[in-house]
Amino acid sequence: MEQNLCRKMKGENTVQNYLFSIFPNENFIDLGLYQYGWEQCTPGHSFGPAARNHYLFHYVISGTGTLTADDSKGVTQTYSIKTGQGFMIFPGQITMYTASKDVPWEYAWLEFDGLRVKEAIEIAGLSFDNPIYHARSKDLREEMMNEMMYIVHHSDAPPFHLIGHLYLFLDYLTRSSAQLYNSKHSKLRDYYIKEALTYIEQNFQNDISVEDIAAVCGLNRSYFGKIFKDTVGKSPQEFLLNYRMIKATELLKLTALSVADIGNAVGYPNPLHFSRAFKNVYGISPRTWRNENSTWR
Repeated sequence: MEQNLCRKMKGENTVQNYLFSIFPNENFIDLGLYQYGWEQCTPGHSFGPAARNHYLFHYVISGTGTLTADDSKGVTQTYSIKTGQGFMIFPGQITMYTASKDVPWEYAWLEFDGLRVKEAIEIAGLSFDNPIYHARSKDLREEMMNEMMYIVHHSDAPPFHLIGHLYLFLDYLTRSSAQLYNSKHSKLRDYYIKEALTYIEQNFQNDISVEDIAAVCGLNRSYFGKIFKDTVGKSPQEFLLNYRMIKATELLKLTALSVADIGNAVGYPNPLHFSRAFKNVYGISPRTWRNENSTWR
């Protein structure tokens, strides 16, 4: 239970020290939002140790605190973070963060993920070994913070509207902290990934394999699999499965098609195989998921 510090947020009718929202729509593939919020922490307030399933970025509006995080070698590092800085928590990374006892921090946060996120974070120069955000431009840093606070204060806005502001946040994050990133190798890799994603989007309902996708790009399977996972963060098999399941949830939610017809529409002619794959991803059967989420009934 959070304590009330009698702080009044701009634009809010109530006095509070904590705002938290969960994004209601998971069907965004390139860039998706999961949860977001703002907090004026109490002295010594901490969270963790814990690991996240997605990327989680905190921006420190005021005050100070510390981040304890495992680096790429699993060695625990401690960072001191102050006003105007931020920190990125990576999927699966064990972290704990603690507000100063003397000048506790006020921060905003966004938890997000998607196909283009890994590349954007690399452009921003953030990594397991360098999780602290340092802005090179004060103006861009402030625009980034404004986008974060806009999202925090507009949780009732339509999903596409919030995702648009999440794109703006990522733009300001990368431009305010980025190193120059313009190698021919990176451009060629991006071309291959774009070709692969286009092929998957147009053929996911068919019986396609990783070899088929690699062939479209003119690459051998092993090299294609490596650059795909390096760029997207998932193997081609994992991405294809996830893409099919997202399409399946759209059909389950918005149409009256039978579960068998939906399975066939997303590349599973065998209903049993579809139900098994769906349950492996969502933890429940397609029929149960529809009963809990359908909008057409």
